[in-house]
Amino acid sequence: MFPFLKNDRYHAPDLILFFCFTILIIFGLFVLSSAGAATGFQNFGDSYYFIKHQLLNGLLPGLILFCFLVNINYQVWKKFTLPLLLISIASLVIVFIPGIGSTYGTAHSWINIFGFSFQPAELVKLTFLLYLATWLEKRGVQGVKDLYFGFLPFLFVLGIISILMLLQPDMGSLSIIIFLAMAVFFASGAKFKHVAMIVVGGGISIYFLITQSAYKLARLTTFLHPELDPQGIGYHINQAFLAIGSGGFWGRGFGLSRQKFQYLPEATGDSIFAILAEELGFIVCVLTIALLIFIVWRSLKIAKNSPDQFGRLVVIGIISWFTFQAFFNIASMVGLLPMTGIPLPFISYGGSALAISMGAVGILLNISRQTKKTSS
Repeated sequence: MFPFLKNDRYHAPDLILFFCFTILIIFGLFVLSSAGAATGFQNFGDSYYFIKHQLLNGLLPGLILFCFLVNINYQVWKKFTLPLLLISIASLVIVFIPGIGSTYGTAHSWINIFGFSFQPAELVKLTFLLYLATWLEKRGVQGVKDLYFGFLPFLFVLGIISILMLLQPDMGSLSIIIFLAMAVFFASGAKFKHVAMIVVGGGISIYFLITQSAYKLARLTTFLHPELDPQGIGYHINQAFLAIGSGGFWGRGFGLSRQKFQYLPEATGDSIFAILAEELGFIVCVLTIALLIFIVWRSLKIAKNSPDQFGRLVVIGIISWFTFQAFFNIASMVGLLPMTGIPLPFISYGGSALAISMGAVGILLNISRQTKKTSS
C-alpha cells in the first residue's frame, strides 16, 4: 500500500513505528498552529503564517522525501555517501557568501536563494551519518579500534564539520552532530578510551568557548542562578518556567496560552515545549515523552535485527539524533541544562528540519522492511 510500494524482496515495514511517527508529526502541527498564532498575527498579520509555512516548506517536501526514501533500498546510499557529504560541506561554506547566506538570531547558518530558505546543518546531520556508517562498516571492528586507521580519520572529518559550524556559529546543531557521531562510532566497536578522549577534549573545548564568550558565559550563569536577572539574560528561561508551571496537570486549554503573546521568546522554535505544557498540561507532556521513548525502543529493535552493519549504524545514528535533540530541548526548558537553542524534533517550527527528519524516517522504515525478522 502507498507510500510502501510492493516489493517482493521486502517484508512489511514496522507499521507501529510508522504510525508513531505519524502521530508525532500531526501532533506537532497541532501544537504549532496554536503556538504560532499570536506571533504570526503580530509580525505578519496572519495567525496561520507559521502553520502554513510548515505545511508548505516542511510537510510537503518531507512527504516527498519520505515516500522516495522508504522505497529505495537503503544500501544504495553507500555509493553516494561521499559526494552527498561533500555537497553538504560545500553548503556550510556557501552560507558565508554575501547575498546567499543569511542570519537568523546570532547564527549565519541559512542559505536564502530566490526567497527559498534552507538550513544546511539539517542536511549535514543525515549525510554525515550515512557517510560515517559506510566508512565505519568498511573499516571493520579491528580497523575502528586502530588509532591511525579509525580514531584519527574519524576526528579529522568531524573536525572539518565542527570548524565550519563554529564559524557560523551554530552550537546547537553542532552538538547534535557530535553526539550522533559519537553514538555511531561507539556502536561500531570503537575503544572506550578513544570515546573518552573525545568527551574530555569536547568538555575542555566547550569550557574554553564559554569563557571566551560573554554571552555564553551569561547563559551558563543564568542556568545556575535563573533568579539573578529575570528581566535581562534570565528572561527567557523564567518565562519558560512560568509557562510550564501555569499549565499544571491539565493545562489552560488548547489555544489559551498567555506566554505566546510576545512574552516567551521563540514560542514556535526551541520554546514550543513550554507552550505545549502551558496549554495541554503535565499529562500530555508525559505522554509525548513516553511516545518518544517508545519510538527509541522500537527503533533499537530494528537496529538489532538489521541485515548488515551499515543498516544497524544508520538506525542507531537516526534514533540518537532524534533522542539527543529532544532531550536537550526539553531539558533546557525545565532547567536541567542551559538554554541551547535546539528545536524539538517534529514539533518546533522549521521546514528544512521537518523535511530532512521525515526523510531520515523513510530510511529507518526501509531498513525495517529488510530486517532478519519482523519487528512486531
